[in-house]
Amino acid sequence: MNWLKANLFSNWLNTLLSLVSLLVIYWVSSHLLSWAFNEAQWDVLQANFRLFFVGRYPVKLLGRVWLTLAIIVIVIGFSWGVFQKRLAMLLVIGFVLVPLIMISKNWALSGILVLLLGSAKLGQIIGRLIPDFKLWLPLIYLISFSVILWLLLGGFGLKPVKIDDLSGLILTILIALVSIVLSFPFGILLALGRQSNLPVIRYLSIAYIEIIRALPLIGILFMAQIMLPLVLPADIKPDRVVRAIAGFTIFSSAYLAENVRGGLQSIPSGQIEAAKAIGLPSHLRLILIILPQALKAVIPSIVGQFISLFKDTSLLSIVGLVDLLGISQSILANPKFIGRYAEVYLFIAFIYFLFCYSMSLVSREIENES
Repeated sequence: MNWLKANLFSNWLNTLLSLVSLLVIYWVSSHLLSWAFNEAQWDVLQANFRLFFVGRYPVKLLGRVWLTLAIIVIVIGFSWGVFQKRLAMLLVIGFVLVPLIMISKNWALSGILVLLLGSAKLGQIIGRLIPDFKLWLPLIYLISFSVILWLLLGGFGLKPVKIDDLSGLILTILIALVSIVLSFPFGILLALGRQSNLPVIRYLSIAYIEIIRALPLIGILFMAQIMLPLVLPADIKPDRVVRAIAGFTIFSSAYLAENVRGGLQSIPSGQIEAAKAIGLPSHLRLILIILPQALKAVIPSIVGQFISLFKDTSLLSIVGLVDLLGISQSILANPKFIGRYAEVYLFIAFIYFLFCYSMSLVSREIENES
């Protein structure tokens, strides 16, 4: 009551604004719930779950997708447990929900929840036994990503699947993840190049950053799809997905470079001078003193750029790739589901929100831990 009085009803103006806001929220939520329970036809989602998530992936090889999902859930749960110290209440609630979900015979959701909670508990135990274990998480992510690529694309004993045959949410995640991983080091190098004492490196970095930031992303994606094969040798023809990753990497690295440059400029010159005074060479000054502080200062802006890149993958449908949005348009073109735009687009919006908000939460944890 004290919080409500202090924040919402402290004077007559705040009281009026609070009441008007509550009325608007009630009106919107009541109409939305009424539509969701009485008018919406959610069967379009149930009938096309496979298409939303795996698209045109071969049906006979869907076992690989389930194994990939299990690896992702285990890694997420394990990381969650390593960073979070208090999981008791969530674990109790989770293991109470599992039997209730199993009663509804939703075995897939039950298994995912069990894997998530079990791996979270394991991560919590290991995190307490080895406090510095979080430093090994990037290596775990790298190994997991390599195994996932091997499972999805085949090779080395598995039936190969063309990368251009990937579609749906799998394609969206793959392009976003690879583009983020590649653009991060390129962005750091460009930021360092822009502050270099060598005029050639400095001016080339400035030219790259300013030119790419002046171009729209959709233009860069079209250029990557059409012009990239023209500048490569005739016997090298990258897949369309690889070209899209190149376009996203080129675009995102220029913006990341400016974010990192802001962090580099926030480092007090006294720390650099102190490092020089104790005899640290330039590469150690950069790795041990400058970059850790600079990256920590710009974690929110870097993660904001990653979130923007993930959402920008919706442009893939314009250049002929069937991502999550593209597969949704294909489903809506089916005569059985004509007019189901609200249901499908709300579902897509929820998926994008889930991934973007998860990245935001992870960035907060990294910021608190660093």
